[in-house]
Amino acid sequence: MAGILKLFDVFRDGRHEESARRLYAALVRQARQPGFYTVCGVPDTVDGRFDMILLHAFLLLRRLKREHARSRDLGQAVFDLMFADMDENLREMGVGDLAVGKRIKGMAQAFYGRIAAYEAGLAAADESLDLALRRNLYRKAAPADAAVALVVDYLRREAAALDAEPLDSFLTGQVRFGPAPAVDTGDAK
Repeated sequence: MAGILKLFDVFRDGRHEESARRLYAALVRQARQPGFYTVCGVPDTVDGRFDMILLHAFLLLRRLKREHARSRDLGQAVFDLMFADMDENLREMGVGDLAVGKRIKGMAQAFYGRIAAYEAGLAAADESLDLALRRNLYRKAAPADAAVALVVDYLRREAAALDAEPLDSFLTGQVRFGPAPAVDTGDAK
């Protein structure tokens, strides 16, 4: 999220700028929760972190899409901010100017593919969400079945929770994600 506060120029319509920044910052914070990496086995790599951001952006943008007429501009502002941030991060990692555009295009295509796979997986009552996560979030890793099941449960829970939130919360830059999966300490009473 490096330099996120400097990215004001990506918006054509400044009405949603602050809300988009707050929503994007919240989804990045959530994507960085240690439980995803320590409990769920998501690779703690650039790719793993990228995919966790995409997963949370999917959840948020999926919710905004439900009331598209009122949230279209905000959703676009979050999307634009996310890819402006990705652009800046690539440059900070030393990717040359000529390669950045090509990499961003590939990242956007990957995001659209994940949106389709995760949306279909959420709608199905079969293993398609599990398979989509293994293919995209875990890529070449070999996660434990229980770890993938935790992410599947998390995605379903968060999609339902965000669906229940009033749109006005999002329009003011408020989003509440539930806790990331954590190690059960057995201390529950």
